[in-house]
Amino acid sequence: MTLNVCVAGASGWVGKPLCKAIAATGDLKLVGAVARSAAGRQLSEVLEGTELNLVVSGSVCEALETPTDVLVEFTQPEAAKDHVLTAISRGVHVVIGTSGLTDSNFSEIERAASKHNVGVIAAGNFAITAVLLERFAREAAKHISSWEIIDYAKDTKPDAPSGTAREVAFHLAQIGRSQLSYPVEQTIGPKESRGADLNGSQVHSIRLPSYTIGVEVIFGGDDERLTIRHDAGVGAAPYIQGTILAVRKVPTVIGLVRGLANVLD
Repeated sequence: MTLNVCVAGASGWVGKPLCKAIAATGDLKLVGAVARSAAGRQLSEVLEGTELNLVVSGSVCEALETPTDVLVEFTQPEAAKDHVLTAISRGVHVVIGTSGLTDSNFSEIERAASKHNVGVIAAGNFAITAVLLERFAREAAKHISSWEIIDYAKDTKPDAPSGTAREVAFHLAQIGRSQLSYPVEQTIGPKESRGADLNGSQVHSIRLPSYTIGVEVIFGGDDERLTIRHDAGVGAAPYIQGTILAVRKVPTVIGLVRGLANVLD
């Protein structure tokens, strides 16, 4: 069975190579591409080295006029939720790679997906190494009760914490809250220096040139530490494999699945 796929954010860092990768598969067909900056142009003009004769749409609503099975969302956090809810209302499954969505956003998306009997897979990071970090961190949290998260990204990244860090914190919360020996609210000095409490994990976001995306979970016990870290390079290739896996899996889902680790096997 061939799945018809639309990519929102087709002219972006991940969107460009993702469109090429989808077009190169035998079981996925690229039928839609959304990019406001390239609306009305042929996709072959936007993606160098391709011959994809597909007109780029300026909105998700416009793109979904073409029969679509799966929408892949890689745009901006301020637009992503509306794009996702639009697709769900039309019975289209969704894969979310956009960073910056909140827990309340995901709760709304989950309710809508369940109501319309469609699947949504959301991942803060589709790189397999990031997915493994999340899995290993969850296992470590079962045995070590104290941890903190450090979130690394480029200096121009507008959202903090990153989607990767949010997702790690969300899944660690399913195990429990990190145990603090000294309460943050009793900190002597600026309390912000202890990071933000995100679902029971202290998260520290670093935004500096030369970083792309990275996340580090540090576990501490008596006289021992465990550090689990993922770092991404400047290319988008690590995200493509995981995204295509999610596109193939999402029609088998009803409701929301957060984290590629839950469908990796």
